[in-house]
Amino acid sequence: MKTRVVEEDLLKTKAGAAGPWIQERSLRSVPRQKISNQHNAGAGGWQPAVFKMAELDAELDHIFPSSVLPPSWAKLVVGFVSLVCFARSYDGDFVFDDSEAIVNNKDLRAETPLGDLWHHDFWGSRLSSNTSHKSYRPLTVLTFRINYYLSGGFHPVSFHVVNILLHGGISVLMVDVFSVLFGGLQYTSKGRRLNLAPRSSLLAALLFAVHPVHTECVAGVVGRADLLGALFFLLSFLGYCKAFREHNKEGTHSTFWVLLSILLGALAMLCKEQGITVLGLNAVFDILVIGKLNVLEIVQKVLHKDKSLESIGVLRNGGLLFRMTLLASGGAGVLFVRWRIMGTGPPAFTEVDNPASFAESIFVRAINYNYYYSLNAWLLLCPWWLCFDWSMGCIPLIKSVGDWRVIALAALWICLIGLIRQALCSEDSHRRRILTLGLGFLIIPFLPASNLFFRVGFVVAERVLYLPSAGYCMLLTFGFGTLSKHTKKKKLVAAFVLGILFINTLRCMIRSGDWRSEEQLFRSALSVCPLNAKVHYNVGKNLADKGNQTAAVRYYREAVRLNPKYVHAMNNLGNILKERNELQEAEELLSLAVQIQPDFAAAWMNLGIVQNSLKRFEAAEQSYRTAIKHRRKYPDCYYNLGRLYADLNRHVDALNAWRNATVLKPEHSLAWNNMIILLDNTGNLAQAEAVGREALELIPNDHSLMFSLANVLGKSQKYKESEALFLKAIKAHPNAASYHGNLGKQRHAKRLQHQQYNLECLMWFLH
Repeated sequence: MKTRVVEEDLLKTKAGAAGPWIQERSLRSVPRQKISNQHNAGAGGWQPAVFKMAELDAELDHIFPSSVLPPSWAKLVVGFVSLVCFARSYDGDFVFDDSEAIVNNKDLRAETPLGDLWHHDFWGSRLSSNTSHKSYRPLTVLTFRINYYLSGGFHPVSFHVVNILLHGGISVLMVDVFSVLFGGLQYTSKGRRLNLAPRSSLLAALLFAVHPVHTECVAGVVGRADLLGALFFLLSFLGYCKAFREHNKEGTHSTFWVLLSILLGALAMLCKEQGITVLGLNAVFDILVIGKLNVLEIVQKVLHKDKSLESIGVLRNGGLLFRMTLLASGGAGVLFVRWRIMGTGPPAFTEVDNPASFAESIFVRAINYNYYYSLNAWLLLCPWWLCFDWSMGCIPLIKSVGDWRVIALAALWICLIGLIRQALCSEDSHRRRILTLGLGFLIIPFLPASNLFFRVGFVVAERVLYLPSAGYCMLLTFGFGTLSKHTKKKKLVAAFVLGILFINTLRCMIRSGDWRSEEQLFRSALSVCPLNAKVHYNVGKNLADKGNQTAAVRYYREAVRLNPKYVHAMNNLGNILKERNELQEAEELLSLAVQIQPDFAAAWMNLGIVQNSLKRFEAAEQSYRTAIKHRRKYPDCYYNLGRLYADLNRHVDALNAWRNATVLKPEHSLAWNNMIILLDNTGNLAQAEAVGREALELIPNDHSLMFSLANVLGKSQKYKESEALFLKAIKAHPNAASYHGNLGKQRHAKRLQHQQYNLECLMWFLH
């Protein structure tokens, strides 16, 4: 197919269906070189399509003049701004879900075989377990493991820096993605892709880079799953575009790049589940941009059984159908493998995670799902009220159409229907394509979080908006271009756009500060979701960890008041009351917790501790046994059971319980110590010495074990070794008065023994 050259004379030509005369600056961004015209953006021919692109892009000239449009400069600006927005979080702590996914995840440690990553979920649990959330993201966990190895431990700075750099790289990639979505797919004869919409792509990429809704993904380390998923998502899309780079005939493509795009989509899913949706976006792009199909026209012809449908060249040509078959087969294959790996079906969520999905009425479920969609849309439009968690009463259910919140979902659908109508029915093919692709980028990646195909474990989650926000930024940019076209106050529009960029940047910096520590993060949520019991629970837990039990009790009580079935708040509150010797109320709370959730092993154990303190030994033993029944590998429970048996002088049972604790947790110092002390007190010095030596081999730097074994050795008259252990224990813990006291007694006993020996020698000599 012959190529055309963009000549200066075109600038003086009226753009046909494109509208008014094009100014000379409209095509500055189109280089004067040979261009393949096979993949133009609209169905009306190459010239009108290019003029329409240039015309829309030129309307943003007052915001981004041509001096900042060279690709390298544009990407540099986007990358720099994206790093500035979230740089404040680089030295933050591990917060919220980071503790379970990273600090307590054994899959990050060298002793765990790499192969286990492919059989465990994101949190380190086996996928076959009924308690697993089935979040299968081995590539993300692998990057955590590499972070852990390179930084020499759990140092959060390195983890945060990687997240910030990932967001910067994704934002830079967005420049290329938006240039394709806005400007279509045009290549020179040398195979270099042209950016026919440099201003639009730069503005959309900047809006994406500074969107505050991304803070959870960037500042929270577990958000790396979304970042990596987005990275491979974009690479898959750009790879699919390259399938049409070197072919000059319509309907032709590189099968290699199509297959590589499917592979990259599979990798995206191994980072975050929604990554597989890129195959759907690739299909939409292929149909609209490569195939140049008018979807509404085809639907109308199908409904009216119009024979002219057979004359559509793209359908006669097998290229599009072949690519759709590849995408569908690849997606189905990946999903099948994912389903087989899950093993035991979907995860089991509770009502507090997603209350709307447990509503008996289909009407209540539908109206609340739509209300959740409107909240997600509001977070994109006005990302000022951000919260780390939106569950547990934060968003009360809508139970009737009389609820004023119905207005929000009505407004959402009025806007969506208006956009969809324009995307399908507009006479301007360029407008149709941009709106359809923008809506596709907004909706398709959001589908896994929509509750339409399966129940999800959250109400609203800012992290799932990372990719959909790209579609929003595209639609917003198109809106700014259209507004500039129909108004004379272009400076006002420019000021408004730059104001949004500045405000969002400032909001990102402030919100990044909230994610630096758990205390700041949890307290920031109190003003956004005061009805969220989990927010109060987390504030209370943070205070309790810092030793402020009085304030913690207040927040725990509020959490239980807001959610009377919040068993974790009851358990923690019961623990504090137990330590404050308020045993009766502690027992009532813990009994209620296990009544609500009978398999709550931690609450059963804590109930046993309280019952033991109340001298209700039989009930305490039963509670401990129930806890172990629900959690067989529970070393702390075995330890407490051993203490109960020791109080009842059931020494053999106590030793067996403590031995079980050390088998399950070899570093359980308290269990080892109690065995040594019990054997010592009962006169079994040889056995006590053997247990002490075994314990020190496993925990060589534990000063309490040194002290206990030193006492045993002293009683066995092994004074030299005993004294050495006492000195070692004192060196490790110099402020322990008992260590110094027992060392003094040891030396005194040694002197007495020496004097006794001398006296015996003298008596023997005299005789």
